[in-house]
Amino acid sequence: MWKKLLLLAGSLMLCSAAQAERLKDVATIHGVRSNQLIGYGLVVGLNGSGDQTTQTPFTVQTFNNMLAQFGIKVPAGGNIQLKNVAAVSIHAELPPFAKPGQTIDITVSSIGNAKSLRGGSLLMAPLKGIDGNVYAVAQGNLVVGGFDASGADGSRITVNSPSAGRIPGGATVERPVPSGFNQGNTLTLNLNRPDFTTAKNIVDQINDLLGPGVAQALDGGSISVTAPLDPSQRVDYLSILENLEVEVGQAVAKVIINSRTGTIVIGQNVRVQPAAVTHGSLTVTISEDPQVSQPGPFSGGQTVVVPNSRVTAEQEAKPMFKFGPGTTLDEIVRAVNQVGAAPSDLMAILEALKQAGALQADLIVI
Repeated sequence: MWKKLLLLAGSLMLCSAAQAERLKDVATIHGVRSNQLIGYGLVVGLNGSGDQTTQTPFTVQTFNNMLAQFGIKVPAGGNIQLKNVAAVSIHAELPPFAKPGQTIDITVSSIGNAKSLRGGSLLMAPLKGIDGNVYAVAQGNLVVGGFDASGADGSRITVNSPSAGRIPGGATVERPVPSGFNQGNTLTLNLNRPDFTTAKNIVDQINDLLGPGVAQALDGGSISVTAPLDPSQRVDYLSILENLEVEVGQAVAKVIINSRTGTIVIGQNVRVQPAAVTHGSLTVTISEDPQVSQPGPFSGGQTVVVPNSRVTAEQEAKPMFKFGPGTTLDEIVRAVNQVGAAPSDLMAILEALKQAGALQADLIVI
């Protein structure tokens, strides 16, 4: 039954030519996710740019523990100076359905005071998940994009960050992460951006394609879909669903302002009620030109400095512009460009429009 239904659904999808987004771009499958891994290890082979062991005792402790595993005992109280070793943290992302024997990329970062990890090699280190189990083992040569150079006179140049690097395929997966993909007779789709309109459109599209009652909306961000129990049929089933094109609901009207960088982003659905706006800047200039008062000869007076300040104020005149009812984004941009408003001026105008109740959008300052 499921095979015939999948063939029918595939043929119907080929005939549809709707201009919309694919389901895989707007939703994810519950339980199919990546997992974060973290570890600790040593990078060796550095050219004198490793940790200063007097300031990072944990590097020496880790090095001694590693030697002890090979039957080498360091004398107690020995002052070991390691210039070519650095303690590092390792983190990676374990993708879904990763199997033992597959490799993943890792990022290695110094946690001590090493100047550079360039040219170093990471010794074997376990990578653990949040549950404390080891899921991968990392080892390999680092690829560092930055570099650091210094001269005898103390001059120094640094490009990018030489204290962190990557190892492509530097970790081997040792244990798979349990997945609930094959459990139960339903699958849950979670929207990347919860929206009631989008959820309704997805439910209607799936039910029109596969039959009524196949998909049900749980809320504005989750949709439950009936799925076959056989894993092979479930994969075919999802391959059709994820390529299904659906109409995405329009986002809430927003104006995003970054006051630190002066970046302003105005959404498509932003509207402005009738309002008249004028905005000008006042520039105050204070200049000091002290004068020296020199008394005449044999007058018995003293030479003094007399302050002479000039204060001028200049107000830049800018024309007033008017927003009509239901002004769109294009009209807002055109009006702002006509008066030559700078980003700082536009921030003040938008904030004033919001306070006046004329801006029909959420004003978000980040």
